[in-house]
Amino acid sequence: MITALYSDQLIAENAPMDRRLAALILSRGNRIGYVASAPEPQRAFFDEKRQYYAQYGLSLDLFVDLDALAGDEEIGRLFACNAIHLTGGHTGDFLRRLRQSGMLEKLRAWALDDGIVVGTSAGAILMTPTIAADALFEGGSPDAVRDGAALDLTPFEFFPHLNDDPGYLPALLRYSKTTANPILACRDGEGLILGNGLVEIFGAPLMIAGGFVEAADRGRIADLLSRA
Repeated sequence: MITALYSDQLIAENAPMDRRLAALILSRGNRIGYVASAPEPQRAFFDEKRQYYAQYGLSLDLFVDLDALAGDEEIGRLFACNAIHLTGGHTGDFLRRLRQSGMLEKLRAWALDDGIVVGTSAGAILMTPTIAADALFEGGSPDAVRDGAALDLTPFEFFPHLNDDPGYLPALLRYSKTTANPILACRDGEGLILGNGLVEIFGAPLMIAGGFVEAADRGRIADLLSRA
């Protein structure tokens, strides 16, 4: 399994991570399936992402709307892709759609069977044990989230867009005292690629645990992955 977690993606600062991810996908093929967080009648975000990936020789040619899955044939086409992209958007709604469509466990099983999963913002949060930290984006408390269990592909929680509000870091420090999971927090332009022996850190993400914060460390992340 390979997971790529972006805070944001369509910005120049992500080019080093983009190139590395593209090389990993192209070693298997060039097809990426796109799982939308919500309906996209105009496909504007999809088209933007398709052009973005095309710069790297990758083909984003399958759009999946979880509210309108066509059945096993469409699911089969998705899982025949060389990588799957989980979009940004409203994290709670995205999780609900994954559950209601029956895709949460299917996607987890595909990932664990040596799949490559790419997540941006909400999509990256969903790759972790719980979406609890997402509550901060709406002024809520992560500790109040009772039904946040997600794909559980990483041994840590993920928080994107750390640079958007100076209040996020103190809130994450408080939350870290009550969750057993470390939290990886990224500013836009930062991210991680993990799996199959890889621990690659782009930018300077923070590791938050037990009320303390430090620079994300490759060795510590590798240790978490080995014990997961």
